[in-house]
Amino acid sequence: MTNRSKGWGIAVAACAGLWMIQNGSGEVSPPVPSAAQAFAAGPSVHTDAAADPLPPSDPVRLRIPEIDVDTPLTGLGLAADGTLEVPPAENRNLAGWYEDGTRPGAEGTAIVAGHVDNAEGPAVFYALGALKKGHRIEVDRRDGRTAVFTIDAVEVYDKDRFPDAKVYGEADRAEIRVITCGGGFSEKGGGYQGNVVAFGHLIGAR
Repeated sequence: MTNRSKGWGIAVAACAGLWMIQNGSGEVSPPVPSAAQAFAAGPSVHTDAAADPLPPSDPVRLRIPEIDVDTPLTGLGLAADGTLEVPPAENRNLAGWYEDGTRPGAEGTAIVAGHVDNAEGPAVFYALGALKKGHRIEVDRRDGRTAVFTIDAVEVYDKDRFPDAKVYGEADRAEIRVITCGGGFSEKGGGYQGNVVAFGHLIGAR
């Protein structure tokens, strides 16, 4: 990542959870990562072996087979307050990538973000918290290659204690972060109280 990433606020700022509010927060709730999927729990069933980074190329599509995600990708910039922009909420199956940062598969930390829900129901990354170490993320790129990542950890953070350096920090290999809203939910508190982050690194390309 470039230095522009340092000091960002919450990656996914629009966390109102309109579907949760309409249905009552006790009736519907996205999955929350288990403690076993955190870095502190150890490596579990993933590998530290990493593939050599690919040349930079814009991403066009992302798939996470284990949670049935298959989404086109749109470019995202920074909002006036320095937080990452979010994809249009009306399109539930659309994620975005930070286009002023690292391209997925290239050396560095690539950032992908998407909604957990909208007023109509679950959105693209609703099930992100159900991922486990060793699951795969596949990113189709404009150069025709597909970057394949393995998940190293899935963690949830309160919005007031979001670890910018850990999530956005520079990497000397090809890494990816997939981010959505999550954690506790409070209608009075403005919706979701945190973010779910899946951490991954490149293990191959095809």
